[in-house]
Amino acid sequence: MSSLVTSQHAEELSTGARQLGVELTDAQQQLLLGYLALLIKWNKAYNLTAVRDPNEMVSRHLLDSLSVMPFIENGRWLDVGSGGGMPGIPLAILFPESQVTCLDSNGKKTRFLTQVKLELKLDNLQVIHSRVETFTPEQPFKGIVSRAFSSMENFSNWTRHLGDLDTRWLAMKGVHPSDELLALPPDFHLDSEHALAVPGCQGQRHLLILRRTA
Repeated sequence: MSSLVTSQHAEELSTGARQLGVELTDAQQQLLLGYLALLIKWNKAYNLTAVRDPNEMVSRHLLDSLSVMPFIENGRWLDVGSGGGMPGIPLAILFPESQVTCLDSNGKKTRFLTQVKLELKLDNLQVIHSRVETFTPEQPFKGIVSRAFSSMENFSNWTRHLGDLDTRWLAMKGVHPSDELLALPPDFHLDSEHALAVPGCQGQRHLLILRRTA
């Protein structure tokens, strides 16, 4: 384990994952802690995340990302506006059979994500440095996820071309964005919504799942 990551971090991660109903293998636990160590190290110079205290990163980044994993299934996934890699990196670690793309328009952040891919040997991870509007994949994604990316209206409008009627759009939010739902484009509808209890996190967390309307 890196000297940046303590046994307390490891315990908080394993306990929190169990509370979320997420079964981590030993290998996945080590990869998540390796990712945390890289995040702590690079955050000092690159300002990857607003959370500066390493002791807050397990709950506010790792466990927050793991809270949506019960709603994920294998397939091709896009984490749009990935930033420091949440939830895309944890998704790639927990779903090694899935192809995960982390997309961000900030070059510093995609350089960090590329470093994570190399150091953790995440062969199923693709890092794209691009604006979402100009990104054109070869085929639609099974799922598109965003965490604190933009309004639901922008999220759906900017990523519409990346999915189809089989795609699920997962928007990770804090307080319930009822006003944003009213502004959804007419070709999107709310498929389901879930209040999430993230161990160690104060404040509300919600997951809203959208689908395209035929």
